Amino acid sequence: MSGVVTVEQVGWDDAFQEYFLGFSHHFGRVETRWQARKYLRGLMAPLGRRNGWTLAEQAGDDTPDSMQALLCSPCFDRDAVRDEIRAGLVEAIGDEGGVLVADETGFIKKGKGSAGVQRQYTGTSGKIDNCQIGVFLAYHTRYGRALIDRELYLPQSWTADRDRCGRAHIPDDVAFATKPEQAQSMLERAVQAKVPFAWFTADEAYGQHRKLREWCEERDIAYVMATRKDHEAPSGLHTVTRVDQLIAKVRAGAWRRMSCGDGAHGPRVHDWVSVPVRAEFPHGRRGWVLARRSISTGELAYYVCFGPRGTRLRTLVSTAGARWAVEESFQTAKNEVGMDQYQVRRYDAWYAHITMAMAAAAFLTIIRTAEAVTGKPSSKQTKTA
Repeated sequence: MSGVVTVEQVGWDDAFQEYFLGFSHHFGRVETRWQARKYLRGLMAPLGRRNGWTLAEQAGDDTPDSMQALLCSPCFDRDAVRDEIRAGLVEAIGDEGGVLVADETGFIKKGKGSAGVQRQYTGTSGKIDNCQIGVFLAYHTRYGRALIDRELYLPQSWTADRDRCGRAHIPDDVAFATKPEQAQSMLERAVQAKVPFAWFTADEAYGQHRKLREWCEERDIAYVMATRKDHEAPSGLHTVTRVDQLIAKVRAGAWRRMSCGDGAHGPRVHDWVSVPVRAEFPHGRRGWVLARRSISTGELAYYVCFGPRGTRLRTLVSTAGARWAVEESFQTAKNEVGMDQYQVRRYDAWYAHITMAMAAAAFLTIIRTAEAVTGKPSSKQTKTA
């Protein structure tokens, strides 16, 4: 499911039209609807850059004004379109054994006017940079993977300055929320929408957030989340122990070599071991500390886990490995549909462009999944989004 593939290259006109009609009613005016269709087609066109000018030229518009107006339009129900994207993906790749993955990605920016921008660390550049941070929820199943939700992270330097927020069109009722809190909101929306899944996973920025873990436990959402080596886990009556110390006590023969999934260069093979957490969990569930050891360097990584009794090590390992699905989804959305190539500053415009990019990436996922199964697009898998 890799490589840039466009609507024009494979003649998906009928499938695209049916797909777009699934959510076109969420653009309240006919001219907004028509512009949205052109914007979406432009995102999937073989363009070097996808910004207002190039999208306008692709659509045959004289200026980028109409494209820019779409992103700020009050006739564009961004959240409703997001919900339709999620529903279409569930129909195409839904699986009770699926994994929801939370993660963030950076959008490098110049200046100080773009909503949420500030100097902050981003894995996109691997350093502190002037950027916006988007927090996303991906859906990964044996049939495919794609982004299904998004939130723009607003640092306290923004939410504490309502005049600055006003200039970026950030509504007055939008308050500060941590990235784990944003992930929890997206996870809650997925649950309410009855997205079928078995596990949730995220990196240590989320695994270290106790309230997020407790929220998942209360709602019986099984998870495997990365954590730091100094994370303390219950190890006995009224005692806790650092996870690296717990794992250090494991006998050498307990480690198992297995793959946590395929990567760009084949199976990602490591040594793995799990240790039960000595604590009572809601719903009669169990907890574990999971460790991953590099075959080449011996470097260790740690995870905290919650799930059904009797869960096998292989299940914990595959769930931990599923986190890479969100990185692959970011790569698809940025490289194939220009998710990071926008030139907007407004809060509502960010959500508009990101939602349209998610819609374009979802269409490619749905079509590829259908072709992998049947050799051609199926009406069932392209009638909604």
